[in-house]
Amino acid sequence: MLAIRLDKELEERLADAAKRAGRTKTSFARKAIEEYIEDIEDIAAAEEAMRQHDPAKTISLAELRKELGLDD
Repeated sequence: MLAIRLDKELEERLADAAKRAGRTKTSFARKAIEEYIEDIEDIAAAEEAMRQHDPAKTISLAELRKELGLDD
């Protein structure tokens, strides 16, 4: 269970968006939090991949296009 306080303007925006979509404020907030967490997890995964990246394995775009047969 989570309870949050929103400033008046954000509360009104949330209420308006929910009303226009025919959904509840709770469903909007839940979806926003879910998507935000997924974004943070994606960023963390990308940062981890970059830390483990071996620059010696980097190839140019031209080499990648050739390898994938995109220049044929």
